[in-house]
Amino acid sequence: MSRILTISDDLYVQLESLSRSRGLSSIEELLEQSIESWQTTEDDLSDRQEVVQRIDELRERLFAKYGEAPVSVDLIRADRER
Repeated sequence: MSRILTISDDLYVQLESLSRSRGLSSIEELLEQSIESWQTTEDDLSDRQEVVQRIDELRERLFAKYGEAPVSVDLIRADRER
């Protein structure tokens, strides 16, 4: 199914210029490429959120098992002074 969208002449010129600068032959290709890019961005965000959740779960398990880790700044300074 096709749809007709009315946009300003200025926006059309900008889209046409952008599509040409990217080596595309039409605004339609530019829009298709943009949609693919947006989808990839959403997928990446979902992946990152999952990784952060797994890191938080690991941090909680380590804290439950070992407690709070001491700050190592003083130990590093002592090593440097030797």
